[in-house]
Amino acid sequence: MNKNHLLFAVFFSLMVFVEAVSAVGKQRIISTADNHSSASKPETTATISVDVTKGKKISDHLFGIFFEDLNYAADGGLYAELIQNRSFEYSPADRKGWNPLTAWEYTTDGFGYGAISVETTSPLNGNNPHYVVLIVEDEGQQGVGLTNSGFDGIVIRAGEKYDFSAFIRLISGQPIPFEIKLQDSKGEICGKATFTSDSNDWKNFTATITATQSNDSCHFVILAKGKGKFALDEVSLFPQKTFKGRTNGLRADLAQTIADLKPKFMRFPGGCLVHGDGLGNMYRWKNTIGPVEQRVEQRDIWNYHQSVGLGYFEYFQFCEDIGAKPLPVVPAAVSCQNSGGTWRIGGTGQRGLPPEEMQSYIQEILDLIEYANGSASTTWGAKRAKAGHPQPFNLEYIGIGNEDKQTPEFRERFKMIYNAVRAVHPEITIVGTVGPAPDGEDFDLGWKFAGENKVSMVDEHYYKEPSWFLKNLHRYDTYNREASHIYVGEYAAHDIDRKNTLRSALAEAAYMTSLERNGDVVGMASYAPLLAKSGNTQWIPDMIYFNNSSVMPSVNYYVQQLFGQNSGDQFVSNKVILSDAASKAADCLPVSVVRERNSGDLIIKLVNTLQTPVNAKINLKGTGFPDKIGTKAVLTGLPDDRISKPQITSIQVGKEFSIELPANSFTVIRLKTNK
Repeated sequence: MNKNHLLFAVFFSLMVFVEAVSAVGKQRIISTADNHSSASKPETTATISVDVTKGKKISDHLFGIFFEDLNYAADGGLYAELIQNRSFEYSPADRKGWNPLTAWEYTTDGFGYGAISVETTSPLNGNNPHYVVLIVEDEGQQGVGLTNSGFDGIVIRAGEKYDFSAFIRLISGQPIPFEIKLQDSKGEICGKATFTSDSNDWKNFTATITATQSNDSCHFVILAKGKGKFALDEVSLFPQKTFKGRTNGLRADLAQTIADLKPKFMRFPGGCLVHGDGLGNMYRWKNTIGPVEQRVEQRDIWNYHQSVGLGYFEYFQFCEDIGAKPLPVVPAAVSCQNSGGTWRIGGTGQRGLPPEEMQSYIQEILDLIEYANGSASTTWGAKRAKAGHPQPFNLEYIGIGNEDKQTPEFRERFKMIYNAVRAVHPEITIVGTVGPAPDGEDFDLGWKFAGENKVSMVDEHYYKEPSWFLKNLHRYDTYNREASHIYVGEYAAHDIDRKNTLRSALAEAAYMTSLERNGDVVGMASYAPLLAKSGNTQWIPDMIYFNNSSVMPSVNYYVQQLFGQNSGDQFVSNKVILSDAASKAADCLPVSVVRERNSGDLIIKLVNTLQTPVNAKINLKGTGFPDKIGTKAVLTGLPDDRISKPQITSIQVGKEFSIELPANSFTVIRLKTNK
C-alpha cells in the first residue's frame, strides 16, 4: 500500500468512526427523549369491571385502632395530665435512676428555707403510698415549695385555662397560704393563682390558672407562702380544653387525630402491657377505675411508669366518643413469656396464676363485663354510673391473652376463663390468640387449640417487610369460613431501617384490599403501634408521631384514614384485566370495591405498586347514578417518601369512565348510587 492509499484508508476509517459516534449520540438522545416521553404517559392499561349486583356481606367494623401505652402514648401523650410523677410514685423499678422526686425540684428561691422528705406512714390512700412532707422554717420573699418540669416541659396557650388540684394535709396548726404559677425558663410568670390550706386531714384543693402568654416549655411551681409543716400528694394540672371537654380527659389535638381515622373499634390497653413483666405486673382493670388518687400505679413493661389516670373508664368513654366498639384485652392468667427479658436468652418467663387464685381471677373478668354492660343497679354497673356513665358501654368483644406461648399453663387457664365467660355471657365474642407471628409453632398450635375449643375469633399478628405483604395478598382466600374468624390485631410493613415510607404504606394499602375482599372471615384489623412521642420511642415504625405541641401523622396514617373513612359492609364483585406490559407483575394493581349500605355509596380502592402510571378504564354494572360527580383521593409520591398526604378532588363518572393511576399510588373513588 502506497502512502496515498494509506492516508485515504486512515481518513475513511476516521470518518466512519465519527459517523458511528454521532449515530450513537443521536441514538442516546432519542432513547432519552423516548424514556422521558414514556415516563409522562401511561405504559400500562387496565380494565376494571365492577358488578354491583354481585357481592357478599363483610364486617362492618373491619378497620380500627390498637392502643398500647408504648412510646409514652398515655402519660405525657394522649392523657392530658401536664404534671409528671404527680403522686410521687416513680421508682428505680420503673427506670434506672428514677425515684419519688423525679421531675420535681425542691424550690427555695427568695432566701426561704426548710426541709423536704418523702414519706409513707399516713398516705392519702393505701394504693398511693408515697407523699411529700415539707417543713417551711422561713418562707423568705417568694415561698418554699416544689417545681415540676412536666413531660419535657409544659405547653400553654395564651388565654386558655388550666385546672389545678392537689391533696394537702396540714401537720402544723395554722393555715398556710399557697401560690401556684406557670413559669418559663427565664423565670417569667405566665399565669398564677392562690389558695389557702386549712385542713389537718387530707383535703383536695383546686384553683384555675389562666395563661397570660403562649409557651412550649413552662414549669409548674407550687409555693407555701407561710411557715408551717404540711403533706402534699396527687398534684395535677389539666388543660380545660380536653377532647370533648372531659374531666380527667385526653389531649384534644391528639385525640382528634385518632378520631379522624374513623375507627370502627379500639383494642386496649395492649399488647404486651396486658400480660405484663411477671405476674405482679399484669394489667388488672380494677386497679384503673375510681378516683385517680385511689388507683394502683405500676411499672410499664416498656420501662417507664403508668399513672393509670387513663384507665378502663376513660378507655370506654373514648371509644364511645369516637364511635368505636370497645375491645378490651385481659391477661389469660399468665405473664408474658418474655418476662424478665428472657427473650434475650431464648427462655420463657411465662408464669401462671396459682390454681387457688383462678376462680377469683375469672370473677374479675366477669365483673369487667358487668362494669361495661350491667345496669346501674348492679354492683359494678353502679361503679360505672358513679363515675358519670349510667348507661352501659355496650361491650360486644373481649380478648383473652396476647401473643401467649402455647404452653400447658396457658391452655389450662385460657380454657377455664373461656368456658366461664361463654357460659355466663354467650352474647360476648371472645377473641383468642395464636402467637406473635403469622406462622411457626405457636401459630399452628394456637389454631389447633382454637379449633378444638371452638373459639369464635383469633388474633393474628405480623410485622414484616413490604414485600411480604405484597406476596400474601391471597393469604385469607382459602381460610375455612366455618372455623374461627380472624382479628389481625397487630400488623405493619417494616421498611429498611424501620422507617415510615410510602413504599410500606402502599404495601399495607394493598394488603388491606385483600382484608376487605376477605371481610367475611376477617372481622377486624388494626395497625400497630398507634402512637409515639418523638424522642421517647421503644418501638418503630408507628402510625402517629407527636411532641408536646404538635401532632405528626405518618404516611401510613393516611392509608389507614382513607380506609377508615371509606369503609363498607358489602364487598362488590370486580375483575381486573391488565395489559400485556404488566401481566407479568402479579397483583401489581390490587383493587377492592365495597358498598356502604346506609348511604348506598360505592367505594373503589386501587393500589398501583408499579413504577409507571396505569390508565384504568372502569366499567360499572347494575348501578344508578343520581349524582354524576364523585370524589377522588390520591396518595402518591416516591417510594422512599416519608411525608405525603392524599389530594382530594372531584371526578366525572358514568357507566364507563377512565382514570389515570399515578405510579406508586393509592386511589380511592367514592360514588353516589341508588341504594
